[in-house]
Amino acid sequence: MSSAKWEGVFPAVTTKFKENEDLDHAEMEKHYAFQIDSGVHGLVTCGSLGEASTLSLDEKLEVTKIALSVAAGRVPVLANVSELRTRDAVHFAEQAAKLGVQGLMVMPSVLYVADAREAKDNLRTIANAAQLPVMVYNNPVAYRVDLTPQDFVELADCKWLVAIKESTDNIRRITDLRNALGDRYQLFMGVDDLAFEALAIGADGLLAGVVVAFPKETVALYTLMKAKRYEEALKLYQWMTPLLHLDVSTKLVQNLKLIEAMAGVGNENVRRPRQPLAGEERARVAAVIQHAIDTRPDLSQFKLDR
Repeated sequence: MSSAKWEGVFPAVTTKFKENEDLDHAEMEKHYAFQIDSGVHGLVTCGSLGEASTLSLDEKLEVTKIALSVAAGRVPVLANVSELRTRDAVHFAEQAAKLGVQGLMVMPSVLYVADAREAKDNLRTIANAAQLPVMVYNNPVAYRVDLTPQDFVELADCKWLVAIKESTDNIRRITDLRNALGDRYQLFMGVDDLAFEALAIGADGLLAGVVVAFPKETVALYTLMKAKRYEEALKLYQWMTPLLHLDVSTKLVQNLKLIEAMAGVGNENVRRPRQPLAGEERARVAAVIQHAIDTRPDLSQFKLDR
């Protein structure tokens, strides 16, 4: 098997734009450095939260190159693969490999709903072409393609497939995967508001959204859970949960960019057809965010250095 063993908190980082929708290199450099300096364990570029569907292949490579430059080997950088056609996905994966990424996250084609046979073949083809460790993004809620524990048993002979981002919205799936596969794959929870539950039953990490604005708090939650300090972790999680709910939404990009802006670590610039939140919707989301900021816990109480 591949020697990659990922664990911890991996933010699905946002892609930064100027007001005219051009890539904002300086803001991405600043933000990715902020994530790493705050203790995250890896970066994933150009995912759904990174507005991958609005980026050209060359732009995705630009964003990934920025993340690699900022990381400078301190944490792994995974490039998300979400092209609609397998041949294009292979081309992107090969180009990302040449840049020096430490791995890939691979989504299903988001327009065509593949069956399990097609989805598994797609994964094998991309992984074998890139010859890089791969995290499989399983999200049947959003993308309508569900790879079951048995499907991952059948994929276990592909050495490049090393991790699963599980976003079924079904917390039972973590235990089912463990029972079926032991430690063959590293398991990451991809649903923000199931983070506590997933870590409690043995997930290796979080591939998270709200972490883009609150990395220290997310890392603290992970650290407390791994230390089995569940009572303290639960208090932190309960504070975070209203924010975490904002990640589970068709407006997750706008929601999280508003969180970044209000927390002072980003802006709301998106690419159309998305537009920043407005009116009553914006007021409702902003109220949730402001309450979280007003009641933000002092992390020193957890004495995480002990």
